Amino acid sequence: MRLYIAIVVIIICSLWNQNKGLVHASTNKSTDQQLDYRPEGPLVLCRFLSKEFIECEDPIDHKGNKTAKDETGFGCVKFGGSRYEEVEKTKVSCTVLPDIECSGARTFYREGVPCIKYSDHYFATTLLYSILLGFLGMDRFCLGQTGTAVGKLLTLGGMGVWWIVDVILLVTNSLQPEDGSNWNPYV
Repeated sequence: MRLYIAIVVIIICSLWNQNKGLVHASTNKSTDQQLDYRPEGPLVLCRFLSKEFIECEDPIDHKGNKTAKDETGFGCVKFGGSRYEEVEKTKVSCTVLPDIECSGARTFYREGVPCIKYSDHYFATTLLYSILLGFLGMDRFCLGQTGTAVGKLLTLGGMGVWWIVDVILLVTNSLQPEDGSNWNPYV
């Protein structure tokens, strides 16, 4: 009798595990359907994926309009900053790449994204312009500061004084691109 009960229990357990596996296998094939998160399972929550497996939108630029940021709850009032404390952070909408399997919502918000944008401003190039052609205002033209560049050009770098001051300002990171972007790290 005990052998009979043990065999029935084993059969029920194996059918239970097989049925449970079939349910999860059928839900993994559907990318639109939300998966129940199982911590002991192989799938990680989508919001915990690293940036290599997700595609995020750029931060929304509110251009100094704090009211618009307060209404939406996210976005950037100002971009840039050279120190960690100066850089504003926001949240952006991210979507998991199509062939990546994960558990939970495939579109989610990621917090703490820095409000940084890059343009065609390279520190090394601007420093070379400042040292070699700074007396003509070439460094200021490169940074998009046209008004001060023309003044520097007409005074031949303030008779050399402005020229030296701009080299020092560049090295100490006090002279930045006019559009508020950061130095492009890829030279």
